[in-house]
Amino acid sequence: MVLQGKVALVTGSTSGIGWGIARSLAGAGASIMMNGFGDADDIETLRAQLAEEFGVSVAFDGADLSRRDEVSRLVAETIDVLGGVDVLVNNAGIQFVAPIEEFPEDRWEAIIGLNLSAAFYSMKAAIPAMKAKGWGRIINVASAHGLVASANKVAYVAAKHGMVGATKVAALELANQGVTVNAICPGWVLTPLVERQLLDRAEQSGTAVEVEMERLLVEKQPMSKFTTPESIGAMAVFLCSDEAETITGAALSIDGGWTAQ
Repeated sequence: MVLQGKVALVTGSTSGIGWGIARSLAGAGASIMMNGFGDADDIETLRAQLAEEFGVSVAFDGADLSRRDEVSRLVAETIDVLGGVDVLVNNAGIQFVAPIEEFPEDRWEAIIGLNLSAAFYSMKAAIPAMKAKGWGRIINVASAHGLVASANKVAYVAAKHGMVGATKVAALELANQGVTVNAICPGWVLTPLVERQLLDRAEQSGTAVEVEMERLLVEKQPMSKFTTPESIGAMAVFLCSDEAETITGAALSIDGGWTAQ
């Protein structure tokens, strides 16, 4: 229970990686502010499940992170409702794929806004409270695409590279304030969204899902194995621990060897 008495705000935590991180932090004793999109009844079921399973306070706020005022309000709401913001996990993100000359400008703006600008605004809002307490952990969920590029993903790659850069700047500024700032850079992660994509690929090609899984993995990773949301959550818990107090400004790969090539 390394986070007993701490409060964690996890954006994009109603599914996938964010849900895995929220569960891991709750399992370590943290109260959780969830955020994300989805059916209201489904989200309430998740919120209640998390609170009951781990015996921690869990709240939900559906702030629209594409709006800067909503981002700062979310941080303030976390402090008001749960009593602080000790851990900030910037996880929310979206994707779009197209060549640069065909890339819709509104998709560029939306991806940069949610994947990068929202992380800036949340850090700006949360840092004063962390500095005042003399303790804090900021974890930015970047991507292997925060370290290397792929064609047809200009906005996503730019945003994730920017997130890694912003992580390093914040780490330097907070190095002696008791606050660490790190980026987690996953490769392929087996989330419900990816599972649906694999099913679609299998139906379109007339192959088995297992075949499509292998094909997807080997496009980028030497290791033909998906990372799980739970593994990323475990890394987040470690970064919040006292043992990780001198790890800051790092872009930590969990990618099956993707960026080792």
